[in-house]
Amino acid sequence: MSEAKLFQDSNYLQKNQYRDSSNLDARAALHRKFSTAVTDWQPWVFDLLKLESGMRVLECGCGPGWLWRQNVDRIPVGCHITLTDLSAGMVAEAEAALGSSTHRFDFQTANIQALDFPDDTFDLVVANHMLYHVPDLPQALSEIQRVLKANGRFIAATNGNNHMKELPLLVPEEIRQATTSFRVRGEGEALAFRLENGRSLLEPYFNQVDLHLYDDGLYITEVEPLLAYAFSMIKPDEDVPETAVAQLRQAWQAKIEAEGGIHISKDSGVFVASN
Repeated sequence: MSEAKLFQDSNYLQKNQYRDSSNLDARAALHRKFSTAVTDWQPWVFDLLKLESGMRVLECGCGPGWLWRQNVDRIPVGCHITLTDLSAGMVAEAEAALGSSTHRFDFQTANIQALDFPDDTFDLVVANHMLYHVPDLPQALSEIQRVLKANGRFIAATNGNNHMKELPLLVPEEIRQATTSFRVRGEGEALAFRLENGRSLLEPYFNQVDLHLYDDGLYITEVEPLLAYAFSMIKPDEDVPETAVAQLRQAWQAKIEAEGGIHISKDSGVFVASN
């Protein structure tokens, strides 16, 4: 199975990659600790939501609820927020973190391709780094359009082709040759919905599509978070010998000591779509 198809496979996503937030945690930890951005990602995205009191909001692919956990004190009074995810484990983590909030949250497992909500329900729908996991994107976008009110907005975050592009190149050639079943990946590879094609995919469903780019990069000064990130992306059939892990750790540690840190590009943004 190709990487693009693997990361759109519901069984793999629910039972392996996103059965809980551990893989996401490893990736998010690297971004949080070594980001060069002026504003953190979640507050930056939250600003684009432009929430107002009384709005009804749906998030598809909420994960453990980070967008709302990091901005809970900024949510206007009277908002009704429904958090959904294909993974029951993710929904459970989001509910554990936000269920006791004074704001009105609902939680449920849901497939974005078949949303169990009436037409014209929401003022805002959010899909934060998840549309590239959807097997039938036209069906998902039709569902989003259906549940949005006539003047509603859709917020879709994703990455571009250049996101984390240096990471695979950090693996020395001798390690690549010795471990042909394992490949370090960047986050921008093989995405079905990305910065380069997102506008053209959204325009058939929305009259107005604007792209907001996030100015960021990574300057990594510790090897273990980088290793954790890399191994959070491996496929189930990849077998990595401990000797290869040790070699990779040694190579990256040597680079950090020699250069002071490792620079990695980021290429992320948010599409804001409306009619």
